[in-house]
Amino acid sequence: MPFHFKVDGLCKVCMFVCVSSGGMQALGLHLTDPSQRLVQNCLWTLRNLSDAAYQTVCSLCVSSVPQEGMEGLLGTLVQLLGSDDINVVTCAAGILSNLTCNNYKNKMMVCQVGGIEALVRTTGKTSQSRPSVPCATSPSRHQDAEMAQNAVRLHYGLPVVVKLLHPPSHWPLIKATVGLIRNLALCPANHAPLREQGAIPRLVQLLVRAHQDTQRRTSMGGTQQQFVEGVRMEEIVEGCTGALHILARDVHNRIVIRGLNTIPLFVQLLYSPIENIQRVAAGVLCELAQDKEAAEAIEAEGATAPLTELLHSRNEGVATYAAAVLFRMSEDKPQDYKKRLSVELTSSLFRTEPMAWNETGDLGLDIGAQGEPLGYRQEDPSYRSFHTGGYGGDSMGLEPMMEHELAGGHHPGQDYAPVEGLPDLGHAQDLMDGLPPGDSNQLAWFDTDL
Repeated sequence: MPFHFKVDGLCKVCMFVCVSSGGMQALGLHLTDPSQRLVQNCLWTLRNLSDAAYQTVCSLCVSSVPQEGMEGLLGTLVQLLGSDDINVVTCAAGILSNLTCNNYKNKMMVCQVGGIEALVRTTGKTSQSRPSVPCATSPSRHQDAEMAQNAVRLHYGLPVVVKLLHPPSHWPLIKATVGLIRNLALCPANHAPLREQGAIPRLVQLLVRAHQDTQRRTSMGGTQQQFVEGVRMEEIVEGCTGALHILARDVHNRIVIRGLNTIPLFVQLLYSPIENIQRVAAGVLCELAQDKEAAEAIEAEGATAPLTELLHSRNEGVATYAAAVLFRMSEDKPQDYKKRLSVELTSSLFRTEPMAWNETGDLGLDIGAQGEPLGYRQEDPSYRSFHTGGYGGDSMGLEPMMEHELAGGHHPGQDYAPVEGLPDLGHAQDLMDGLPPGDSNQLAWFDTDL
């Protein structure tokens, strides 16, 4: 069987039946065989099965995936990460990446058999297995997530992880690593170590670079998202902003993020037509706005108008973050201003399910306040017209993300100069010049699980 299924693309039905019948566990029994040829064939077969067939079986019917023997298979794969054979290590890491993708049971088992420590060691051993390591160690979606997040730090994995953001890494690995850093940052104990390893400036560098690429493409009239090495730059923008959002929960990290002159860029991202980018941009501004200086800087950059518009977003996360930023920006405002803001927040957030927005109550908003609806006039200090444009100056062909459709033309986001005060990306040109592969599957046999 290994000689048959190791060739990718063969009979998907047969592969499906093989997985649902416990074939992967059976193959795992041969991974300790003295024959290196047999071991290698079994590994290639497992990699192919774990990529497509296993994920299909899991998605269609979780109960049809035999769990008996799975711990033994995962444990053996973890042991193989210590092999001196680079091909064995690369295959084992790829299989672990696929088997743990969106599978909290397998994630827990990998953690319990010492997988985190082994994967951290593997990252420093070989560049070929690096794309799989961030995926397999992504710990945010299972019951032992906190243990895994701590384990990466305790096994000295944070310097190794941050290093993956630097040369010679390419965009697929960077994308996976950014997601891993975001998940690791969910553990407060990792905030300071990630800052000390220089994760924040590097994330900002990558964010700026990816954003500049999307802006350059938009200015040239492009409307389609472009792939670079199989990765969309919009994904890098979203990922880096999301990671900075979680890191900004720490007061010292907020100081570093604000010191890198990122607020103008975050405000500009509020104009993005992509809902997920709106959400993470509003989220990081929400964290930064806890500090008075940052709240004033956010207002000075003209964030009030786009944030007010985002109150009408169909995405509850976007609307809630926007409301929180506006509320924090209003703390030093006159009572009349606060009253108008409260009415606007009430009418926007409670328009469908009045009891579903507990977040606003936690923010201390005066939900019962009455007054004229909040309107932004030319004389308001942070007035910027949001209705007259779209992100990057081109909203053609985009589904409106808010109740008010975006009209083409100029908008304030275009006025922002490139973020200054940042060191040069160094290898950025090497990253950006890579052409998308003819077959994106060559880069995506592992799953990023982001």
